[in-house]
Amino acid sequence: MSEELSQRAKLILSAVIAQYIANAEPVGSRTVSKIRNVRLSPATIRNVMADLEEMGYLGQPHVSAGRIPTPKGMRFYINSIMEVAELDLGSQVRMRRALAAQPSQEIKDVLQAAGRALSGISRQAAVVAVAPPEADVFRHVDLVHLRAGLVLVVFVSRDGGVQNRVVEADEDLNQDDLDKFSRYLNELLADLTLSQVKERLTREMALEKTRFDLVLSRALRLAQTALPGRGGGEVFVEGQVNLIQAPEFTDVARLRQIFQAFEEKSTLLRLLEKTMAAPGVQIYIDDEGEVDGLEGLTAVTASYGGQDQPSGALGVIGPTRMDYSQVIPIVDFTARLVGRILESRD
Repeated sequence: MSEELSQRAKLILSAVIAQYIANAEPVGSRTVSKIRNVRLSPATIRNVMADLEEMGYLGQPHVSAGRIPTPKGMRFYINSIMEVAELDLGSQVRMRRALAAQPSQEIKDVLQAAGRALSGISRQAAVVAVAPPEADVFRHVDLVHLRAGLVLVVFVSRDGGVQNRVVEADEDLNQDDLDKFSRYLNELLADLTLSQVKERLTREMALEKTRFDLVLSRALRLAQTALPGRGGGEVFVEGQVNLIQAPEFTDVARLRQIFQAFEEKSTLLRLLEKTMAAPGVQIYIDDEGEVDGLEGLTAVTASYGGQDQPSGALGVIGPTRMDYSQVIPIVDFTARLVGRILESRD
């Protein structure tokens, strides 16, 4: 059997995965033979399953047990076999009502409501993250003279966010100098993210060494000193208790480790930052090395907000055997709905 799976092999792989998703137990050839659309003998199914195991799509936890899908098999199923439908109307209505019912329209309240609804509908843990400050798009900077040797630097992002920082500066600088610096920096840095601002300043600093322009060099040094350090965006986690019901997590020590990762949130933020860098729904499977710190789990995520500059990301985290055909449309719909709500606020 070639690496390009035959229709028979795809049928059996799909049947094994469907049974494994439903029951969380290894699947035997006799079980597969009883599925209505398979119509193959247990012996034939056994041979195909053995081939799939040899190719790395199925695994056998114990010699006498049936097979379970490997991460490679699950990835192939997701990319090449699974069909994803639109989210059912009932779930759409439930999600819209959950977000419309917020007494406050603060962004934090909307995102927490989205997480609760996403967790409730998917019956998994849900995470929602606001983009970290480094993803904010720079609008302008104001430099204010406080006293000799001390300057207030005000960074304003396109969405209205403000970050202030007091920095030390040359004592001979006055407000006229700072206004000149501001005009130069605003022209140089317009429409860049804070991350891109840092890169641009570093490049310009290198160039200014050869220009010997004292005014511009001082402006660049001041801006570089004042730039806010890297910080994480806010992360909301809902529905961790859903994982307790999954048979994969009956080990209390393992469950405690997962909850600790949720509590620390740095792992979740790294995962959702990856999501913001890619379009569409993303699926991160543990054994592929994408969910560092969340071993044994899979994440289905999507960014929300602008396509070129997302406002954040959200998703569902659960066992690798989650029903992707159901979870993917839930995540996709929620991300698009949250994006529209935030856009309507601007």
